[in-house]
Formats: sequence, structure tokens, C-alpha cells
Amino acid sequence: MRTPVNSARFLMMLEDIMLLYRVEITILEQRYIRARTNRARRRIIEHARHYSLISKVPNQLKYLDRLIHVTDVDCIANLRMDRNTFGKLCRILTAEGGLSPGKCLGIEEQVEIFLGVLAHHNKNRVVRFSFFRSGSTVSHYIDKVLGAVLSLHRVLLSKPKPVADDCIDHRWKWFKGCLGALDGTHINVLVGNSDKPRYRTRKGSIATNTLAVCDRNMQFVYFLLG
Repeated sequence: MRTPVNSARFLMMLEDIMLLYRVEITILEQRYIRARTNRARRRIIEHARHYSLISKVPNQLKYLDRLIHVTDVDCIANLRMDRNTFGKLCRILTAEGGLSPGKCLGIEEQVEIFLGVLAHHNKNRVVRFSFFRSGSTVSHYIDKVLGAVLSLHRVLLSKPKPVADDCIDHRWKWFKGCLGALDGTHINVLVGNSDKPRYRTRKGSIATNTLAVCDRNMQFVYFLLG
């Protein structure tokens, strides 16, 4: 029996497929009408048969199911979080981050692409091959999810609470009024060749310097880039 969540997901996928089908047919008709020779029309039809967006849908859905709908072990290996955490993240990004379904990508697939890049440092060409999408589509939705994540800084970053004067924790009672601990680290980045000298570290890697502050529970309270 199909659950309400699965039914909603199925209907959303069906709407995306129908929208994609209408867009593809409209573009194909316009190209066919503008073609001046029969040879050009045959090439358009042959190209549509081999590179139709609709033909990619079964493979896309199969890949998504393998990522998050098999086991928690596979989900953690691919996205660095279990299925329950992934579902909560999608709901938070939708409800509070303003993330919305795209013309051909649902919320889950957008977040999966974003997490896959963060978890494995995958290049654009690797992601587009795995998800059966174009490179421009991958870049667009990575930026879109990143914007939603950044808008949640008040939710994801905890408010600092100083160490109280009556603290009895032997690790922190010596630091009354302290908000937490800070340290710096380098994070690898992708930049243009002209900017690489500015980002090259003393060990030769291309990275940006960051400063992070955590409270006593290892929750981030401040983060500075550059």
C-alpha cells in the first residue's frame, strides 16, 4: 500500500515528467518548423530519439532510489547522513530556507546533488554523468541549495552561552565568561588559474583559510572565511 509521503512524491515526479515532456515537445516542434530541408528535419527527429530528456527519467529515478531509499548504510556512504536526517534536512530547507522544486528537479534530487559534491568533492562533469543532467543544470541547483543553506545561519548556528560563574565542570570552570574555543583550518577550493597563487598554501594545496568558533557542546557559533 502506498503511503501518503510516497504518493505525494510520486505525484510530484509525475508532474515534473509531464512538464518536461511538454517543454521538450514544444522545442522539438519549433525546431522542426524552422528547418528548411527534409535532411535537417530527419536529423532533428533522429537527434530527439537518441538524446530525449524523457528517456533519461527511468535512469534518474533508479539512481535516486539507490542513493536514499535502499539502506542507511548506503545513504551515509554517499551523502554522509542517514535517510531520516536527509528527510529532515529537505524539510528544513523547504520550510525555512525557501528551497522550491525546479522545472525538472525535485527537492530531494537538488539536495542529493549538493551533498554529493560536498561529501566527495565531485567535479561538475562527474555529477552530471551520475544524475543524467546537464552541467549548467547541476551548477544552477548547487547554487540554489547553497543559498538556502546560507539563509539558515540563524537556525544552524547556535547562540553562544558564556561559561557561568557557578560552573562546576572541571574542563570549563577555569574559563568563566568564555563563549567557546576557536581554531583555524584550510578548506580546499576550486578557483581560476589566475587566482590560484592567492589561494596556494605553504603545502602547495589550493585552499582558503577559515576561522571557526565552537561552544562547549561542539556546536558552531561563528564562522569566518578568508
